[in-house]
Amino acid sequence: MFKEILLKELKLNPFYEIGEKWMLVTPSAERINPMTASWGGMGVLWHKNVVFVFMRPTRFTYKLMEENDYFTLTFFDEEYKDILTYCGTKSGFDVDKIKETGLTKVESDGFIYFEEADLVYCCKKIYFDDIKSANFLDKEIDTYYPKKDYHRMYVGEIVKVLKKV
Repeated sequence: MFKEILLKELKLNPFYEIGEKWMLVTPSAERINPMTASWGGMGVLWHKNVVFVFMRPTRFTYKLMEENDYFTLTFFDEEYKDILTYCGTKSGFDVDKIKETGLTKVESDGFIYFEEADLVYCCKKIYFDDIKSANFLDKEIDTYYPKKDYHRMYVGEIVKVLKKV
C-alpha cells in the first residue's frame, strides 16, 4: 500500500540512495524491463522538481525510454540488493526480469512500480541530451566508455512521490 506524499516531506540523501542503495528505472511501457541505476540526481531545473538519469543506448531499457513519456524511479530496502544486482547485470533482451526476480508489478495512473519498493518517484520526461566526449573537461572520465557508448541523460519532472505505508 502506497500513499502520495509531498516532496518537502522527504528526508532523503540522494548520494546514499542512488549511489549506494541504487534504484530501478522503469519506463511505462507494454514490456516491463526495470533497469538498475546508480548514476543520477535530483534537483530543481526550469522551476520544476526533477530527477535525471543516464542510460546507455546499448541497454534494452533505452529503447523503452525512448518510446514512452513516463517512467518511475523505485527505491528499496537493503534486503532487495540481490534483485537490484540482478536487474543491473541481466539484459531485458534475454530475460524477463519481473518473472525471474519475483517482483510484484503495480500499475497506477500510467506508472509502473513494484509492491516491494519503499519509495517511488513518478516522472514525466521533459528533456534529454547525449553525453559527448568532446565536453569532458576531465579527460579521465572517458575511461568509463571503452566502447564509446556514451550515455543519454533524461530529465524527468517529478509528477508525484509515493511512499509505502
